[in-house]
Amino acid sequence: MHTASRILVAAGVVFIALAPPGTDVLASTPVMTLSNPPAVTLAVVGTRQLVLAVDNLVTRSPMTLTAAVEPLVQEAGGAVGIALIELGGATPLVWSYNGSEVFTAASTYKLAALMMEAQNIAAGQTNPDGLVCYEADDYEAGWFDDYADGMCFTRSELAQRAGHYSDNTAGHMLVRDLGGADALNAWAASAGATESVFFTSNTTSAADLALLWAAEAKGSLGGAAAQAWLYPMLTGTSTEAGIPSGVSARSVVVHKTGTIDQVENDAALVISGPNGAYVLTVMTDGVGGAAGWQLIAELSSQVWNFETARA
Repeated sequence: MHTASRILVAAGVVFIALAPPGTDVLASTPVMTLSNPPAVTLAVVGTRQLVLAVDNLVTRSPMTLTAAVEPLVQEAGGAVGIALIELGGATPLVWSYNGSEVFTAASTYKLAALMMEAQNIAAGQTNPDGLVCYEADDYEAGWFDDYADGMCFTRSELAQRAGHYSDNTAGHMLVRDLGGADALNAWAASAGATESVFFTSNTTSAADLALLWAAEAKGSLGGAAAQAWLYPMLTGTSTEAGIPSGVSARSVVVHKTGTIDQVENDAALVISGPNGAYVLTVMTDGVGGAAGWQLIAELSSQVWNFETARA
């Protein structure tokens, strides 16, 4: 076997070895035309290329990301689910760590409700300035306490309250406006969140929330019109301690958090990653409070570092 052939075979073996089970990895090898180059030169050049290729593969391997986040999760204690979906680049990656584990959704159900509302508005099915009037059953203590029987708000006003401030009563009013929990869950399942039961049992997973964000970002849930209405309500929110903190002002982060008891969640679209947009969702239970947000920020920072090696 020629030296060049051995190098290519070795590279292929390393590539396969670095790809964990269940991960789809696509690779291409550039075609080179050689006119009987000296064997020593070919070996040296080929070896350098192999080293560079292996370094890149190691840096971009999902195993590298797992190795970076796992110590943080173990040190923090509690349960953690993470999902990453890259939205561009030569070889976009889909990766998760306990991504399908079911967690309490907390206020991340509002993300699904806001996306559904945005799609309806983009399709002309509802009017963003249309009124939704408060009913007593809508009430849950939250950011705002100015609700009273018969008081009405536009859909955009409610969305701003539910998205930017995560107000609970506004979230309830939006779900009612959308047709209730059954309608919301049917819509979410059709958009990819098949394991979630929002609002009632109010459970979801990092993978489900990531799939919703990926569908939104790719334009499948109303396109640019839906995004133009939705994204401002989820940018620069009242809670920026999680994924945005890990990104550290290097990109706009459009996201929805959820918190209750010892649960802290964050589901985000990072608009301008080091080499393109990506979706990152983190679910936690049992860490709680400031420690929970710090963990999410640290995980977000590790993902950003991983993304710097993206092709």
